Amino acid sequence: MIVDCAYYRDGRRQHDGRMDTTEAAAICRAEPGFVWLGMVDPSPEELESVQETFGLHELAVEDAQSFHLRPKVETYEGGITFVVLRTARYIDESEEVAFGEVAMFVGPGFIISVRQGETDLHGARLRLEARPQLLEEGPASVLWAIVDKIVDDYAPVVEELERDIEEVEHTVFSGSRAPTQRIYLLRREVTDFYRAVHPLLGAAAAITGGGVLEVSPGLRQYFRDVDDHLKLVNEEISAQRDLLTTILQANMAVVSAEQNEVVRKISAWAAIITVPTFVASFYGMNFDGMRELQWHFMYPVVVGVMLALAVGLYVMFRRASWL
Repeated sequence: MIVDCAYYRDGRRQHDGRMDTTEAAAICRAEPGFVWLGMVDPSPEELESVQETFGLHELAVEDAQSFHLRPKVETYEGGITFVVLRTARYIDESEEVAFGEVAMFVGPGFIISVRQGETDLHGARLRLEARPQLLEEGPASVLWAIVDKIVDDYAPVVEELERDIEEVEHTVFSGSRAPTQRIYLLRREVTDFYRAVHPLLGAAAAITGGGVLEVSPGLRQYFRDVDDHLKLVNEEISAQRDLLTTILQANMAVVSAEQNEVVRKISAWAAIITVPTFVASFYGMNFDGMRELQWHFMYPVVVGVMLALAVGLYVMFRRASWL
């Protein structure tokens, strides 16, 4: 679905409402300025129409329809740069991270953004339209606005994941056992987030360095600022992964210690029961060669011995903290 199609010139939007894509393509070829076309979860037919109108490469269009791609930057014939980014949003209700994807075609006189999943770029358009001096930079300024919006949205996700990790960490290192499944799922969320952020480092460095897209020195500073924020997010996610690995190992140690405690208690009670049982079974054989069976007070003596052994074993295991 096409959500907006606008023509920008001299840093300002030149019309109200949404333009027709064919008209927009004709303008961007004949007039100065550029066209920004925004699409959300487009159908194959819509993408095919845009491909024919703007002359996009079929491989790039095919990638734009594929979800869960790694962040990347590629160049195609005709001076078109294809950029894929992953978006992230933390969902409080389920304590999970929802991922989306943005594919962008940056060409001479136009930029096309294709959103899929949990993605919202409306704020990026409004923010950029409020800064005419940046809009004058052309399609590259739109690329900066989108990348900056996506990277800024990473920060709340990092904070919420950090809060979840602190809760689990407090539980484990206080001596209590945290649900292993919760730790595992949290680590998987952080790993998925890492896979969405880490590959973007190379793409951001390529754009900042001007190797794949022509960027003015003034706009390059804005890209460099985004690159710095992205590196910080990547470092924090890497630290969270390492911390969760440590927490998982510590939790397994707590679980193992609890299991050992149960085994010790079972072994102690088994020993307490076994020794008197052995004495009783020995005298239970009741054959004539056992003269002590003829003693008058033999029964209370044997019972007393069994009780004494049981009490003695109980005291010993108690002192050894097995009971």
